[in-house]
Amino acid sequence: MKAPQPRMLKKQEAPKKIAKPSPEAKPEPTKDTGVGGSSLDTMMSACITELMNAQTSFHKLHLKVTGEGSYAAHKALNDLYDAIPDLADTLVEGYQGVTEKLLTYKEVSPRTLDSTADAINYLRDIYAMVNKLQGMMPYSEIVNNLDLVKDAVNSAKYKLLFLK
Repeated sequence: MKAPQPRMLKKQEAPKKIAKPSPEAKPEPTKDTGVGGSSLDTMMSACITELMNAQTSFHKLHLKVTGEGSYAAHKALNDLYDAIPDLADTLVEGYQGVTEKLLTYKEVSPRTLDSTADAINYLRDIYAMVNKLQGMMPYSEIVNNLDLVKDAVNSAKYKLLFLK
């Protein structure tokens, strides 16, 4: 009887080294619109501009709200206009960091709000704008920051609708 041959193991390849990204490496560019960046950049810039203007609009309404439930509206609007600058800053700094480029902003006048009903409609518009931007956003961390904006909008809307 022949002695059994030693069992040969398959030669395994050495693990591949993971290349470190070069300092010049940048995230995938988004579709270029030919006008100073991508359509995503343009939407993000418009969103930031709207949030900055919204802070002014809600602050002005906060100072002139009267009638039934005006104290609750006054406080709800105060919470909102206090939160918006930090939310906008977090959003734009994160986006500019991940894309490694600065956004440009168009001058747009803030919306005039004359009642809490106007504020609620404006909050719905902001929510829709943020929701649309989230659907286009390839960066999960920015999607999360947009969720924080939606959370602040929802909280303000709840207070304006139900706390009198």
